[in-house]
Amino acid sequence: MDRADVAVDQWARERPDLPALPMAIFGRLADAAERVTRDHMDPLFAQSGLQRGEFDVLASLRRSGKPYMLSPTQLYEALMISSGGMTNRLDRLERAGLVERRPDPNDRRGKLIALTEAGQRVVDETIARHVANEERLLSVLTPAEQEKLNALLKKLIAGL
Repeated sequence: MDRADVAVDQWARERPDLPALPMAIFGRLADAAERVTRDHMDPLFAQSGLQRGEFDVLASLRRSGKPYMLSPTQLYEALMISSGGMTNRLDRLERAGLVERRPDPNDRRGKLIALTEAGQRVVDETIARHVANEERLLSVLTPAEQEKLNALLKKLIAGL
């Protein structure tokens, strides 16, 4: 019995008129996301001296392709965070020598965020360990189950 079962059983006792399945599904989604983040991803990023949000910035720059530069606006829109939150992440990454702010040649008032060589090394090493970690976490499911879960989550997200 997991936490979702406990909550569903309690609600079934207190409010038997409520459908249990939606509560069970979303409870398990939340539980899985929390456990994966707290127990498996945050420690992996910490091994590289990063917080999850900092890794997200480095990964966004790296996957954008050469020359691995984006504007702060492109970054915070891609990561769905506030501009203030992005500034804090960029300040920490710049102090660590993983990114640098460069003048935007197309906007003399603007800046571009560039991945440094050190930043590229860190993100390349970390992403390899991150994906291996994800594969390990998903290994309790067969490849067919993984494909089905992926398709179902994509459909759910599209409906939201």
